[in-house]
Amino acid sequence: MNPINEKYLKRIREAFPNLEIKTIRNNSDGLTNDVLIVNDDLVFRFPKNETWARELLANEIKVIELLRNLVEIPLPQFELAAEDLSVHRFIKGKPLCRHDVLKSNEKEKTKIAEQLGVFLKQMHNVPMEEVKRHGIGNSDTNRSREVWLKLYENAQKELFPLVMPHVREMTDEHFEPIVRDVEFMNHEPRLMNGDFVPYHILYDETKRKVVGIIDFGTAGAGDAAADFACVIYNYGESFLKRMTRVYPEISEAIDRARFWAGTLELQWALSGISTKNAWWHLVSMSGARDAQPIGSEF
Repeated sequence: MNPINEKYLKRIREAFPNLEIKTIRNNSDGLTNDVLIVNDDLVFRFPKNETWARELLANEIKVIELLRNLVEIPLPQFELAAEDLSVHRFIKGKPLCRHDVLKSNEKEKTKIAEQLGVFLKQMHNVPMEEVKRHGIGNSDTNRSREVWLKLYENAQKELFPLVMPHVREMTDEHFEPIVRDVEFMNHEPRLMNGDFVPYHILYDETKRKVVGIIDFGTAGAGDAAADFACVIYNYGESFLKRMTRVYPEISEAIDRARFWAGTLELQWALSGISTKNAWWHLVSMSGARDAQPIGSEF
């Protein structure tokens, strides 16, 4: 465990002078916020810098407040929302890992998939006028076609010399649709999450249900396919298919989602090379990897 920043403790005491701190856990693994969990009851989130991290936190608070009464799965309840700190009640649950899904029986798998499918459908169908009215900006995950093509170029330059021939062939095939079709990634903007991953989806092992969704730091107006890509990468396309029982429109975005999912490890590898930080190579080693090729029947 990393040492606790005294500056954070001072800020907690200023914000909650009557709070008796009995236990405290810290988590600095995230890219945007440092997190302290006090007494297994209050979650204190501190932006890692005074620029973009604070902006993302402010946007996240707007997203959660808009969504709170529009979705069925519980979201964080804020006790304090400031530019340098947010505080919400701790939601008890564990990250929903792929092995939790795999160990479940068919009925339980369907229940989990339908919970997540309903949540994403509810989020993606918030009217964009409401999104704008609440001052919510574009998702930090948005990518133009030019950005995708630059990613491909960088992969060819930096990664191709390091990988086996079949990986180069698969990468070329994966990018072929966006190289060929200028409209391949076109989409109608939706309110989307952008980081719909196991450690943001809280699961109750006893009740066999999702009990909370946390962290909307990358949420905003963007491509719903990015959320489906997170499901593909972390739980598999077969699990995403289960979600279509309650969210049939997923099928309309499946090829964009497959494309997104197939670029994630390339993005992380390039970040690892450019920063000379092995963290990027190791951060997500448990991907499901059962995505079908672009254009396959879903």
